[in-house]
Amino acid sequence: MTVVARFEIEYTQYVDHTGKIVRPLPAFARDARALIDDYRAMVLMRALDAKAIAMQRTGQIGTYASTLGKEAIDAGVGSVLVRDDVVLPSYRESGILFLRGVSPHRVLLYWGGDERGNEFPESPHDFPFCVPIALQLPHAVGVAYAIKLRGERRAALALCGDGATSKGDFYEAINAAGVWKLPLVVLIVNNQWAISVPRKVQSAAATLAQKGIAAGIHCEQFDGNDAIAVRDVVGRALARARGGDGPSLLEAITYRLSDHTTADDASRYRSAEELAEMWKREPIVRLRDWLVAQGVWDPAQEEKLRAEVAERVQRAVQAYLETPPPDARQIFAHVYAEWPRAYAWQLAAIEAGNGGDHAR
Repeated sequence: MTVVARFEIEYTQYVDHTGKIVRPLPAFARDARALIDDYRAMVLMRALDAKAIAMQRTGQIGTYASTLGKEAIDAGVGSVLVRDDVVLPSYRESGILFLRGVSPHRVLLYWGGDERGNEFPESPHDFPFCVPIALQLPHAVGVAYAIKLRGERRAALALCGDGATSKGDFYEAINAAGVWKLPLVVLIVNNQWAISVPRKVQSAAATLAQKGIAAGIHCEQFDGNDAIAVRDVVGRALARARGGDGPSLLEAITYRLSDHTTADDASRYRSAEELAEMWKREPIVRLRDWLVAQGVWDPAQEEKLRAEVAERVQRAVQAYLETPPPDARQIFAHVYAEWPRAYAWQLAAIEAGNGGDHAR
């Protein structure tokens, strides 16, 4: 028998869940102060997330998808993107968008049913939230193809969950990216649950990263709760893409500490013991403990940060509540370039009546 090819998947982790450094740190992390902004962003993300859940429970927004547990991924990705890169999110990437300059109140608008929450004037290259599973991945191929065709030094970054890797859109996208050597990074946020379906019954593959092998693209796995690993691995993949060295498929290992959405009850399909064990691996405490151990963070800084975050969250909520609701014309927005007769008269009737305004 002749072996025609061999493959392996590398796993990257720098700081384990106990705070222990397990391998030499990359250059950017040798001065721990470089991670303080990441930590500050993660604390803000969690506070905004908790507030959004409370607002849903009190009827101020609709169904909401929590980001609890993936703060290191969002902060790390946001720190290594450049302005001209293009982000194609799923529905759980609000933290990345905050770091792209998008006002937090827009996220509340989106989950409040206001389509204006999908408009990002602060980061106009980035795509809106995508709820249909894996639909953003073929779009990402189109964006990356356009970037390559124009000879631009930038990259497209698409994010999806572990469940999305079972969709045809996923396979078609990574295959096209490999064939055309596109400046695309696909990041799988493996939080172990596709709603109520655990990772172990989604795929028989040892890793989800290895699905990129068949597409002929670079693929690797890393600890998504280790903020240093996130910055290192995603940063290198984006640099390869911008430099013309082709696409990457990355798998971030994390855990969804929340329900799938506020319409879900995860206690029906996972044990309290499993959840308690995974809380020991959560990213914010891990990074904070490491910063404290390195002598660059202390209780006074923590107290000041918490006060700043609380104030910023309140400002975001107030901006959302003070945004005048859209009129009925929003129903027709972003649907047709040229209106069919059956709908044109309805829009005309609304405009003639000046809006159909209603209370939120």
